[in-house]
Amino acid sequence: MVSASLSLAQLRAEHARAVMAHKRNPSGVTREAAAQSRAAYTEAKLADYISRVVGNAPPLTAAQRDRLALLLRGGDAA
Repeated sequence: MVSASLSLAQLRAEHARAVMAHKRNPSGVTREAAAQSRAAYTEAKLADYISRVVGNAPPLTAAQRDRLALLLRGGDAA
């Protein structure tokens, strides 16, 4: 299991190790473990990007925050 407390670089390295281990020995690392690693890395990349964008943006209104939250939940914010 991959910890969300790891840095982005650590998650990237962990993900690469899991993928390579699965390719070399599919019975050694399950597809599910590789998928969990990929999901954790993707989440960390998105969190890093969102943090940087929000940190550089002017303050958002409550309605703007609600629209963005809806997008993150998979809804249509249009």
